[in-house]
Amino acid sequence: MIVRLIRCAFFGLWAGLAGIAHCAESVLNLYTARHYQTDEALYENFTKLTGIKINRLEGKEDELLERIKNEGAASPADVFLTVDAARLAKADELGLFAPLQSKLIEQRIPSHLRSANWAAFSTRARVIVYNKSLLKAEDVKSYEDLAQPKLKGQVCMRSGAHPYNLSLLASIIAHQGEQKAEEWARGVLGNFARPPKGGDTDQIRSVAAGECGVTISNSYYLARLMRSSKPEDKKVVEAIGLVWPNQATTGVHINVSGGGMLKTAPNKEAAKKFLEYLASDEAQRYFADGNNEWPAVPSVKIDNPALAAMGTFKADTLPITALAKNVSLAQKIYDRIGWK
Repeated sequence: MIVRLIRCAFFGLWAGLAGIAHCAESVLNLYTARHYQTDEALYENFTKLTGIKINRLEGKEDELLERIKNEGAASPADVFLTVDAARLAKADELGLFAPLQSKLIEQRIPSHLRSANWAAFSTRARVIVYNKSLLKAEDVKSYEDLAQPKLKGQVCMRSGAHPYNLSLLASIIAHQGEQKAEEWARGVLGNFARPPKGGDTDQIRSVAAGECGVTISNSYYLARLMRSSKPEDKKVVEAIGLVWPNQATTGVHINVSGGGMLKTAPNKEAAKKFLEYLASDEAQRYFADGNNEWPAVPSVKIDNPALAAMGTFKADTLPITALAKNVSLAQKIYDRIGWK
């Protein structure tokens, strides 16, 4: 009881809330590294359906994980949400998650999109984006093509230390082994048009401007540009083409957004309800229609014009646990070859 009161008072102090008065199963304390404005509707709908109030702390992944570790048994956090399998795996390696015990989640989320302790609730594809004036779709049909000498000076990429690139290389390790994965990374590095800088949207804009011929981006960044009414974004979309890579082999690399209940969660029932809510049709549509991600539940119907315009594709069904297992090795490879 004393630990619980400490948790409540601590959460109340930093959240500016009534702390102990609100610390009950009618409250969910959420630590999230998702920074999407559209998630507001997702959280509001959960409260409307359940009466459970969400106290939310947003921050960067590493900062939130460090905070949870430092708070220890007195942590007020019930659920941790983040993006990318690499980051979820890191939280799991730290022993922060409780076992994921939910028949509903097991039934709705495909097995390759969950582990024993956490689950994906939305997916995003790592697509190839190219400049239509400089290249043809046939030039960049696969991730492997980006390492070919014909693309020397044509490739823009973000940092090798970023989890999106770590997860992609981890998938290549899983499919082809460490040696082939390193050969691929060296080939891509040798084709850089410039040193890595910026995020995925910056890479897309650089491709559209002709600074480079091709890049890799998470699909929802491209969908955002496609749905934008800004003239400058429309020009970007007109200048680029989309390729679903590796359709003849493994399928396009899929990454995730997901989370789990923390071992020290003070509101375990509320946490379970929230995670199960994220697997509901209604929440799944928020991910898709609001933030341009694909539902993790395959049966959910969505209404997103940009995603529809992208067309259908073959997705890689490599288990996210396999990605998690290879993330550390992926970082070692990037470090070894000098992909900063």
